[in-house]
Amino acid sequence: MDLRRLRYFLVLAEELHFTRAATRLRIAQPALSQQIRALEREIGAELVARGARGCTLTPVGRVVAEEAAALLGQAAAAEERIRAVVGGQGGRLRLAYTRSARGGRVDTLIARFRERHPQVEVVAETGWTAFNVAGLLAGRLDAAFVRPPLPEPELVCRFVDTEELLLVVPAEHPLAARRRIPRELVVGLPAVMWPRENGPGMYDRTVGQVWPDGGFNLVRHEPDDEQLLRAVAEGGVVAAVPAGRARALRLPGVRLRRFTVPIPTVDIALAYPRRSPTGLVRHLVALLDEPALRPAAEPAAADGAGARGGEMGRVSPPRNRYDRGNIHTSRQPGRSPDR
Repeated sequence: MDLRRLRYFLVLAEELHFTRAATRLRIAQPALSQQIRALEREIGAELVARGARGCTLTPVGRVVAEEAAALLGQAAAAEERIRAVVGGQGGRLRLAYTRSARGGRVDTLIARFRERHPQVEVVAETGWTAFNVAGLLAGRLDAAFVRPPLPEPELVCRFVDTEELLLVVPAEHPLAARRRIPRELVVGLPAVMWPRENGPGMYDRTVGQVWPDGGFNLVRHEPDDEQLLRAVAEGGVVAAVPAGRARALRLPGVRLRRFTVPIPTVDIALAYPRRSPTGLVRHLVALLDEPALRPAAEPAAADGAGARGGEMGRVSPPRNRYDRGNIHTSRQPGRSPDR
């Protein structure tokens, strides 16, 4: 059914006079009469009874006028919602966090976005870098927090924050007595790590910084940071974990120790499709350029991670090599990876 004809008819139903309705619609009176007759033919019944002093609505015409008012109201509301989404002022933002990075600028960014756009529904989930990247590439997510660097040219990766890597050691380990740990003291120590496929860029960056000259003695995998800390608490292994996550978990039986300079770090970034990001994503990204969220300095291009134009590049593979033959996987059913 032609919405324009319904709008013409609704004005005629209010005026009950073809000339006045035509003047209000700014069209010629014969053109209005033609459109009303076309609507009557479409419906299959007369809508108005014409007279010398105007017109009256037929029983069918009264029903059509009521339905037209409701339908045109819905159409106007739908158009307003669509325009709001196009302009980034309404709609739904499909977002994914990464479990290893909550708090700090991540939470500040989303809180600021919710404050600026209260009419937007933020549909959030939590995954790990590889899972979030797959969701972006499949179109299931609009934006996602990830651990860079990413090797995906179809995605833009904007730096959000950086945090220190800490060495987690058993409470009774000799290194627990030290305030800072030189890297040469962790060479060859049995280490536990999450699977590389969960976040290859962060994995390689972690290994490349903590064991830059080799000696990464990986003895088994655990699915997430909590399980890494539990494995360390059981004794016999060490792990490198982002400071925020390690301190938030606070498991007994472990000690968190800082490294000597250069301080190893990992980044958190916001990734989104390079082609045709939604208006809501553009508004979210724009918040990163505001003073309250702008970092003091973005990461330098150390170990291959660039920051040109706010985008983050790729990291070179670590120089060390280790025997993949002594990697033992210890995965627990039902647990999600934690990158």
